[in-house]
Amino acid sequence: MPRLAAHPVVLASASTARAALLAAAGLDLCADPAGIDEDALKSRLRAEGAEAGQATLALAEAKALRVAARREGTLAIGADQMLVLGRRWFDKPKSVAEAREHLLALRGRRHELVTAVCVARADAVLWRHVERPSLVMREFSEAFLDAYLATLGDDVLTTVGAYRLEGPGVQLMARIEGDYFSILGLPLLALLDFLRSHGVVPS
Repeated sequence: MPRLAAHPVVLASASTARAALLAAAGLDLCADPAGIDEDALKSRLRAEGAEAGQATLALAEAKALRVAARREGTLAIGADQMLVLGRRWFDKPKSVAEAREHLLALRGRRHELVTAVCVARADAVLWRHVERPSLVMREFSEAFLDAYLATLGDDVLTTVGAYRLEGPGVQLMARIEGDYFSILGLPLLALLDFLRSHGVVPS
């Protein structure tokens, strides 16, 4: 598998899912979580009337810029994802009970997973991109939901929406539309295209 050609790259995130996607694609990188106060920034953006895509992109940019500033010469990749149902923004559930409430709210309805990625070097944003895949959750029974939550336990707290399509969460879905990698948390194809066009990975 080819390795990165010209520039060191760092993922400004603690997300093991995003790191795994990049590693599986053949990128040689390290992870350095940005450590920003995401809840405070998201609340401020919502109060200012930001649309979900704007807020998600702003969070991705803040992460990339924070890490790029402390790692001289590197390209920092920041990413963020938000689940949107109508006008409601969903965060990761804080308890299994809250995960159950989220899934009941999503049951039988279409929602979006607004997913943003940003690349920065030093104090400059070099590139940004947003994908908006949509998913329709099926009309599952409460018995199925209880069994699902019992199976996953606290793992349902690790993702927005309390599901992962690469695991049992796929059984919650009736239909998905849009980029699969963005649903997993990173617009990977668009990111790789940017990295190739800038000589970061072999073309």
